[in-house]
Amino acid sequence: MALTGRAALLAALGSLPVGIWEPSWTGILAVHAPLAVACACDFALAAPVRRLGLARSGDTSVRLGEAADVTLTVTNPSGRPLRAHVRDAWPPSSWQPGTEVEASRHQLTVPAGERRRLTTRLRPTRRGDRQADRVTIRSYGPLRLFSRQGTHKAPWTVRVLPPFTSRKHLPSKLARLRELDGRTSVLTRGEGTEFDSLREYVPGDDTRSIDWRATARQTSVAVRTWRPERDRHILVVLDTGRTSAGRVGDAPRLDASMDAALLLAALATRAGDRVDLLAYDRRVRALVQGRTAKDLLPSLVNAMAPLEPELVETNARGLTATALRTAPRRSLIVLLTSLDAAPIEEGLLPLLPQLTQRHVVLLASVADPHIARMATARGNTDAVYEAAAAAQAQMERHRTAEQLRRHGVTVVDATPDDLAPALADAYLALKAAGRL
Repeated sequence: MALTGRAALLAALGSLPVGIWEPSWTGILAVHAPLAVACACDFALAAPVRRLGLARSGDTSVRLGEAADVTLTVTNPSGRPLRAHVRDAWPPSSWQPGTEVEASRHQLTVPAGERRRLTTRLRPTRRGDRQADRVTIRSYGPLRLFSRQGTHKAPWTVRVLPPFTSRKHLPSKLARLRELDGRTSVLTRGEGTEFDSLREYVPGDDTRSIDWRATARQTSVAVRTWRPERDRHILVVLDTGRTSAGRVGDAPRLDASMDAALLLAALATRAGDRVDLLAYDRRVRALVQGRTAKDLLPSLVNAMAPLEPELVETNARGLTATALRTAPRRSLIVLLTSLDAAPIEEGLLPLLPQLTQRHVVLLASVADPHIARMATARGNTDAVYEAAAAAQAQMERHRTAEQLRRHGVTVVDATPDDLAPALADAYLALKAAGRL
């Protein structure tokens, strides 16, 4: 078994004659000249580290929860073979807890004048950009008695995108959309519907849909069918203020809002509607406008990836003004924010008439399932007090939601797992009612 430099010298110390109590380096080298020569040769034969060439390739983006492979190419221009331990350092959130040591450390042998590749597999635990840190290389001689060590910078960035877990609900929502889109007739009419076709009356049809002129021209009663209009504008507004930082389960509320926004965008583009995104707290954090249906989802996930909640109170007046500038024509404004009483009553409620007089407003909020569990807890004094506190919190949310509804706002209040499908259902209901 090969010894490191320190281990070899300690072995040399242990083998000196008994009479030498305080050996000097000169004495050691004099007595063990072969060892000294071996150490010097081993050090000299270790490939130099500074002259190595490093280059990266591989994945530049990955969805949260999935793996990304980044390849590091090491070129050895020297005349000596490289025998090395390599540490490819990345931020701690680039790996699952406890896996960093195994994932970031590699053993490498590169013959003189050749190159080799090694792959580092990342499994990020947070959204955002993960940038490569330094690459540390320890080069050994053939006897592994001594080593050379140095660091290199090999820049690379992997963008961690939102996971879009709610896409599993998309097929069922698209089936409902096909019903509204004329494949199955819709017998409702409103501002957001247009004439589709005539068909024969069947019992149960709304008599208001009877076309009397067409009926007079034929022997059977004819009814008009309507379908939702296309090319409507939807503005999704993400509130990135302090309330979005509150954690529900393992993730902040902002992440659940992003997931709901992605499902809504995917559904709306299939319906032929145009979707824009605005992220705001006290200034614009992200803005996606004018994307085609093909480019919309990639643009949204790329814009959402680096967003983090800001620990500031959202400027409701600035948010309203920016939304009105972004949506100058009649639109559906989907506001993903909190239902906390204070921010709504003091900030948003006084400004709602500016939005509702021109637009249809839908507010979606993330509810904490732990509150619902607390409200049903019993068994001891602490549980009863917790249940009372939870019931009071629920009543405040219900009261705030009712205030918004009285101003003409459609409200969706659901847990993180249910928010995305609930928001999609609300959008389809507005489509069916002809309100878009």
